Amino acid sequence: MSTFEDQRRLAAILAADVVEYSRLMAIDELATHSRLKNIFAEMFKPTVRRHAGRIFKMMGDGALVEFASVNQAVDCAVELQTMLEKERQRNSQDEAIRMRIGISLGEVIVAGSDLFGNGVNIASRMESLAEPGTVCISGNVREHLGRSDTFELIDLGPCRVKNIPKPVEVFQVAPRKEVADQPAKTPSFEQNIQFCEAADGVRIAYATIGQGPPVVSVSNWLTHLELDFQISMRRELVRLLSPGNQVIRYDARGSGLSDREIENFSLDASVLDLTAVIDALGLEQVSLIGQSQGAAVAAAFAARNPDRMNKLVLCGGYARGRRMRGSEGQVAESDAFITMIREGWGKEIDSYVRMFGAFFMPDANAEQLAGFTNLQRRATPPENAAKIQLAIDSIDISRELADVKAPTLVFHVREDARAPFEEGRRMASGIPNARFIPLEGRNHVMLGDDPSLEFFLNRVSKFLEE
Repeated sequence: MSTFEDQRRLAAILAADVVEYSRLMAIDELATHSRLKNIFAEMFKPTVRRHAGRIFKMMGDGALVEFASVNQAVDCAVELQTMLEKERQRNSQDEAIRMRIGISLGEVIVAGSDLFGNGVNIASRMESLAEPGTVCISGNVREHLGRSDTFELIDLGPCRVKNIPKPVEVFQVAPRKEVADQPAKTPSFEQNIQFCEAADGVRIAYATIGQGPPVVSVSNWLTHLELDFQISMRRELVRLLSPGNQVIRYDARGSGLSDREIENFSLDASVLDLTAVIDALGLEQVSLIGQSQGAAVAAAFAARNPDRMNKLVLCGGYARGRRMRGSEGQVAESDAFITMIREGWGKEIDSYVRMFGAFFMPDANAEQLAGFTNLQRRATPPENAAKIQLAIDSIDISRELADVKAPTLVFHVREDARAPFEEGRRMASGIPNARFIPLEGRNHVMLGDDPSLEFFLNRVSKFLEE
């Protein structure tokens, strides 16, 4: 009789899941079911067999597959995604079946025809990290993977995943042409992620890149140290500044890699997070760059710690949140926005994506909006996002602005739909000797092809060098 320990083996596990399955079913249940059934019967199962895989669990809109070889698993995943993409191009984009695929290598426990264990769990986490139509693999898969002429691996760095104590190295499998066409998505930044503790006991994750005078990018509600380089403004800012500066980024409480089970999201708590990071690095003086509500956090720190400030850069910021601007309409808008967050945050629902995207980057294309939605999902859960938004809308540092002594640049996009232009001007007028610089455009989150982005980056670089 075999023992429990005898029923273990090493296996490469592939986890596949259909993107937006619920939405597709809501559009046309019978048609979606029929298309998915045909894809599994005519495409998925034959491809798995060709690569010597074994399907050990089907879940309606997904599957778990076992392979003896990581090369077979990855080759199978790449072939599946290639076929699905060709199928998608032949059909309506709104109704096409797309999958996320994740692969892990690990010891599994055999229970009849089913498998359990850490390898299965991590494969499922890799799948959840994958973009629609892509494949993500764990670091141990990468170590055993042979060289391929058909695809490259994009290093996404260490990622913390649910119920896995240690960060997992994650790589995206991409066709060579895709890698060549999209270099911006694969920054080569080598960041050192560490943790510190705020004064109220909340654990804060922070990262450093480069050497030189310290520049802190102040966190806002949509950050994830391992993933937020997909936002052009953040990526390009680091790319520009890190050669001559120590660029410091962090995830504020409730988001990214920092503690998430948090109740206090107040402005004062946000200042505690920033202070903890600066103290952990032993920095006497810093320059701060704050965008959106991060501008209010940066300005509050500068006002309360004038002796620790070098220079201050604010972009798309405001001293007063919506609920503090003396208008019932603004309060109602805040309530509506918070409700929208609770109901739609991180969900791939077209109406939500378009509406939410219109606030932050109305000029974004479908791919940029999808990336923004994906970052939402991974940065923080919906309830945290709603609590953070309420705290943001309740900010009022108007009386503290006069205490800011550091040289300050204030940027604001003229047609910013999320943060009114007049609020940016008001913030600049309240800070002694601040320079106000209007930017053309309407994106609260500036995009890679935004004409104002290069101008903004150049002015910031020169200002910090002065």
